[in-house]
Amino acid sequence: MTKFQLIQKLMERSNTLAQQDAKTIVNTIFSSMSNAIAKGERIEIRGFGNFTVRTYQSYQGRNPRTGTKVEVLPKKLPFFKVGKELKERVDKPSTR
Repeated sequence: MTKFQLIQKLMERSNTLAQQDAKTIVNTIFSSMSNAIAKGERIEIRGFGNFTVRTYQSYQGRNPRTGTKVEVLPKKLPFFKVGKELKERVDKPSTR
């Protein structure tokens, strides 16, 4: 699903929401989540999952083309852990 499709679903569900309003809502949610993660905050959406920031130490890597050793700097990356309800819903056999 793309962001545009999410906006379309929001408009369908509300029946009264204009496209610009739906777009503003979706953009506000995503920018708020991005800002929180950038600050290192944890986001928890019950039944869906958690977004956190994981810190990785530096390590000695290897360039796959040349085989030379490369120092990989420490970094922080966003991490998503799926919630129990979503995990069960995805794993459930489809009833088509």
